[in-house]
Amino acid sequence: MNLHHLFADTGDRTVRYALSGAGGGFARTLLAQTRRLPGLVPAVLCDRDLPRLRAMLKELGHRDEELTDCADAAAVAATAARGGIALVADAELLTAAPWDILVEATGSPADGLAMAERALTDGRHVAMVSKEVDSVSGLYLAGLAEERGLVYTTADGDQPANLISLVTWAELLGLDVVAIGKSTEYDLVYDPEAGTVTQLDTTVPAAELSALLGLGEDVRGTLDARAAAVAALPTGATADYCEMAVVANNTGFRPDTELLHYPVARIAELADIYRPREEGGVLRRTGAVDVFSALRLPGEASFAGGVFVVVRTDDPVTWETLRVKGHVVSADGRYAAVYLPYHLMGVETPVSLLSAVLHGRPSGGTDPRSYAVLAGRVREELPAGTVLAMGGHHHDVTGVQAVLLRGEEAPEDIAPLYLAAHATLARPVAAGELIRVADLADPDAGLLRAWRAGRAARGCPDTAEGTTTS
Repeated sequence: MNLHHLFADTGDRTVRYALSGAGGGFARTLLAQTRRLPGLVPAVLCDRDLPRLRAMLKELGHRDEELTDCADAAAVAATAARGGIALVADAELLTAAPWDILVEATGSPADGLAMAERALTDGRHVAMVSKEVDSVSGLYLAGLAEERGLVYTTADGDQPANLISLVTWAELLGLDVVAIGKSTEYDLVYDPEAGTVTQLDTTVPAAELSALLGLGEDVRGTLDARAAAVAALPTGATADYCEMAVVANNTGFRPDTELLHYPVARIAELADIYRPREEGGVLRRTGAVDVFSALRLPGEASFAGGVFVVVRTDDPVTWETLRVKGHVVSADGRYAAVYLPYHLMGVETPVSLLSAVLHGRPSGGTDPRSYAVLAGRVREELPAGTVLAMGGHHHDVTGVQAVLLRGEEAPEDIAPLYLAAHATLARPVAAGELIRVADLADPDAGLLRAWRAGRAARGCPDTAEGTTTS
């Protein structure tokens, strides 16, 4: 999308945004990019650590006189009136200044819901970066926005928005999409000389991969062998499941299995892997959303946490022409993969903000439904009184395995994972059991209300999409 075109359509109107979780990594990338766009400015920045936030803003080139720490609504309003940037630790002060759209990036399910709901109630758009909020409250917030003629959207630069946009593009072209997804956050980099595989800062022996770099005719057999070779490395981040829940609800694509497939795959293999099982692939049902672990050699380009769609091909000559040009087409020519090997975090988010405010268009889906539920299965029996703490880089919930359920198969009383987070168990839950709302002694009242309202208004359609395969 051409940003200059967006400005030209509205007479160079300045778009102002508020940002929660403003001291975080995603927020920094947005604030840095905003410096390059004169028509987009931050108005109020909210973070619990104002000294850290101020220091970051000064690193980005903001002057002290632009920034004001504000402890009350009057200070926020005065800062906005003189064109400064208000820094607040109290989320209640966010709406004390005029701005157009909230970028919610706290990662806190309850706090994020409260801020987004207040913004929409106050007549302002919302761009949701916090997938934890969206997985519980997104359906409710989308309905609230629709009632008020506002935009509630995922944010470009995060994988959910990027994948939703890619799916929308593919469907607009009439492509027959059988699977969609993204790669894990960090590639698996195999060093043939050392016989090791590295993921981020962890290296383990995996000499077996030398004989497994080609997919071969037995696709699932090769994938099983690769998975065994890298079993010492973690698979299945909670964040992946959460992001795919957001994507599913905005596209209608559903998980093929609740733990997702997570094949260890080279980019050129995606079209051979994501096809029906009777054709040698991994899919029991088409219309699937999934995640793969990108396998590459040192020096090869990374998938960079990017996104993909796999489509059935139609005219063989067209797709053979594309294969010759280097596009990923299956060995038999029946499937092709189209992918974007990047997600640039807040560098891309201005597209969402400008599109929402200037044109009333979301980056995400226009009619989200409960096509999938991010839930949790207990790993080992948890006694009554256990606090389901949320923490770590991927916002894991202690003692709980994240799973992604198809919306039509989720129990009516299922507790979404981030409703359960921080709650206390009212009764023991056995290993392998899903956590239900009745298992929670003290679920957050706002989250529970939003979850129930969203599911009631935007439940999964009766007819499941995707076909069952053998």
